[in-house]
Amino acid sequence: MIIGVPKEIKAEENRVAITPAGVSALVAHGHRVLVQRGAGAGSGLSDAQYRDAGARIMPSPRRVWDQAEMILKVKEPVPSEYRLLRNGLVLFTYLHLAANAPLTRTLISKKVQAIGYETIELDDGALPLLAPMSEVAGRLSIQVGAWCLQKPNGGAGILLNGASGVRPAKVVIIGAGMAGASACQVAAGVGARVSIIDRIPAKLRYLHDILGGHLTTVMSNPANIEEEVLSADLLIGTVLVPGAKAPRLVTRKMVRAMRPGSAIVDVSIDQGGCVETARPTSLDDPIYVTEGVVHYCVTNMPAIVPRTSTFALTNATLSYALELADKGLRRAVREDPPLQRGVNTLDGHVTHRGVAEAFNLTHTPIEDLM
Repeated sequence: MIIGVPKEIKAEENRVAITPAGVSALVAHGHRVLVQRGAGAGSGLSDAQYRDAGARIMPSPRRVWDQAEMILKVKEPVPSEYRLLRNGLVLFTYLHLAANAPLTRTLISKKVQAIGYETIELDDGALPLLAPMSEVAGRLSIQVGAWCLQKPNGGAGILLNGASGVRPAKVVIIGAGMAGASACQVAAGVGARVSIIDRIPAKLRYLHDILGGHLTTVMSNPANIEEEVLSADLLIGTVLVPGAKAPRLVTRKMVRAMRPGSAIVDVSIDQGGCVETARPTSLDDPIYVTEGVVHYCVTNMPAIVPRTSTFALTNATLSYALELADKGLRRAVREDPPLQRGVNTLDGHVTHRGVAEAFNLTHTPIEDLM
């Protein structure tokens, strides 16, 4: 198979879809890999490293997209890339379609075979390709949240771990999945007062066991969410429903009642966000203040640390990319149920129920197209 790796063009996106070691593995399986010139530069990976690994360096994105049978990306195509999509192309990337109607309709009309990293789901509900970036985003959320609380950024001027004789900040985390658990560990590690909210007792019990008395675990219901949000200095939203829009658990009324100068980091913004006042921002303009609260809602947070993120991503995606390249999409998804769950669109049909429900589109089970 011919596999293309274009340079990411989303604002401030410096990750790349594969490392040179990943290229070596694909080439060893007999595949051709086309890498756009400079694709890895933002992650500190040179064209020479890719060339030495067996890739062919292409001078333009058009050359990559036109020749490739499968495109590996990090982020979803942006509007300027829609014209490069075509019938039968396999697109393997983070898609987050439930928050992106224009891309969803484009993938349908162009009959792209689109697989979302974030919707590949194991039998136990784990999301193996979302996990590494969720871990990075969760850890970063405390870092950027502390920055938002600084006075020059509109915050109240609060240090997360306080000082001698001064109470630490209160950090409230909604969602105890990979992102939430990672945020929880960092927040507790720096000495903040931490509450984490989830609807699954087993997740809360696990975090309570590993962190002991360094956090408070709270069962998710509207009353508990409101009580915790109103007392937060920093609120981290990490709610996720695979393939679907994130539920809005924090209302504008709750935000309005938060202390002026408090901060919100909505990690789930790439799925629409779990906070009513959240709207997508970018790395070059990451924050805004509404209802007196600083909001950080960057849709590609792991791009802040592109080198770490690129290596973590390739570690997770490579085995699936090899499977698709070795077997072709149809055989691969027939033989691998988790990969099958990751297919969002195929032959002009929406095959992921969450995406179909987000836009009132017809859901076609992938089995009907195989």
